[in-house]
Amino acid sequence: MYLVALAWLYVVLMMAVAEATAPNGTLLGALFTLLLYGVLPLSIVLYLLGTPARRRARKRAEDAASTQPDGGSLPPRDPVPPEREEP
Repeated sequence: MYLVALAWLYVVLMMAVAEATAPNGTLLGALFTLLLYGVLPLSIVLYLLGTPARRRARKRAEDAASTQPDGGSLPPRDPVPPEREEP
């Protein structure tokens, strides 16, 4: 997945360089080419493709939290120790 993303960024970078070095091209046009053809679409695609992994990680975290509430093997304790009364 990341190899395709890197290849796409390379292509877009070359498009931006061609835009900047063209006789009628500008740096502003190259910047918009880089942002609108590269960064924005790629961020959306990578976010959507990462959704199943985020869902699995959240499910694993919920399962781990439900089996051991304190994250350890010891039984839970009272968080506040009881006060000792003076006779």
